[in-house]
Amino acid sequence: MPHSDGCFVKAYPTEDTESFLDGHVTAFAFLGGVPQSILYDNTRIAVAKILGDGKRKRTRAFSELQSHYLFEDKFGRPGTGNDKGNVEGLVGYSRRHFMVPRPVADGFDALNAKLLDGCIKRSQAKLRGQAETIAERMKRDTAALMALPPVAFDACHKVCTRVSSLSLVRYRTNDYSVPTQYGHREVLVKGYVDRVDICLNGETIARHARSYGREEFIYDPLHYLALLEQKPRSLDQAAPLQDWVLPEVFDRLRRMLETRMERRGRKE
Repeated sequence: MPHSDGCFVKAYPTEDTESFLDGHVTAFAFLGGVPQSILYDNTRIAVAKILGDGKRKRTRAFSELQSHYLFEDKFGRPGTGNDKGNVEGLVGYSRRHFMVPRPVADGFDALNAKLLDGCIKRSQAKLRGQAETIAERMKRDTAALMALPPVAFDACHKVCTRVSSLSLVRYRTNDYSVPTQYGHREVLVKGYVDRVDICLNGETIARHARSYGREEFIYDPLHYLALLEQKPRSLDQAAPLQDWVLPEVFDRLRRMLETRMERRGRKE
């Protein structure tokens, strides 16, 4: 915030559309409102193309975000950091004070709790040449903010795709499972920072924790139960079931059934 030098810092696993959108949603929530205008660099997440007259063609995701919160956008000139010197200064401050020594945390939630604490503690400081703290000056900043809309923006990256014959949907190089009855159907994949939702006709048919690996398979064994009833031998062979950790009582029950019912025991 240029008047007060108030800042909000949040860390993400990658720089992608969903992180960009989520950063806005959480920053607006922290500030308690929406700035009337925001200055950006020319990230491809927001700018699809720089036109000849200096105007920007916005990406669909950024246009949706802007339509939801109704702020004005401004863009610095390419390769000209002094157009947004206040931002560059706070980036440097955050690196020196929040990232040195290198922070250690159990996960991104814990890391972001540390970063938020750093932002709040910094707000109690008085900068050189100022008689008021950052928090005191931020009151004037927040008074000028636009009100938050009743519903927060759905901060996700949307992709339309088709379910494969193996009941898998690909999102950013990884494959996520859906129930077998949805094979070969057109679905909408909504990628969030922490999860992936797979939707059909407005209904979420599958939800998985987001994977940031590459070419991984993320299965929910429950999605394959209907197929397992038809092919019970898959219980020991199918890839979606290999890492399925069930309570010991299931193994004991299976051994008893197979002992008593022989071949039919596995299906039962």
